[in-house]
Amino acid sequence: MSTDRVERAWQVLDTVLDPEVPALSVCDLGIVREVIDHGAELEVVLTPTYSGCPATEVIEASVLDALETEGLGPARATLRRAPAWTTDWISAEGRRKLNDYGIAPPGPVSPEDGVPIRIFGRKADAVACPRCGSAMTERLSAFGSTACKAMYRCLSCREPFEHFKPI
Repeated sequence: MSTDRVERAWQVLDTVLDPEVPALSVCDLGIVREVIDHGAELEVVLTPTYSGCPATEVIEASVLDALETEGLGPARATLRRAPAWTTDWISAEGRRKLNDYGIAPPGPVSPEDGVPIRIFGRKADAVACPRCGSAMTERLSAFGSTACKAMYRCLSCREPFEHFKPI
């Protein structure tokens, strides 16, 4: 088993951008769970953000193409759906990149308690505006450009923004 090959693979995978949130790599997002060197091939273990994620096939192809392009192939991807992906797997760097990109990062999720389903109006939990930092925000829609994001508006700077929902 080559530690150098696995380390190089992680470096390459850190450059593969998520197709739905191109501010983050698949490593920042926590989708890449493990890289295993089987000698003849590398195995990349991926956990989709949710089982019906439409970008899963694109991510898998991008990961394998990137490794092949860098001469690290052949490689195969294994989808591991358990344990289920959670926004807690987004790296600190990924959260910073989300905020810099204009998407409010998710808060923490307690895996022991989960997140209760709640129905609420526009005055949802306070989400800090990624542009001005104000907590005076309102939710406009439970869904944004993708199912994992919600639309908000800042009441201070009046700018709309997306919030990556904690799951």
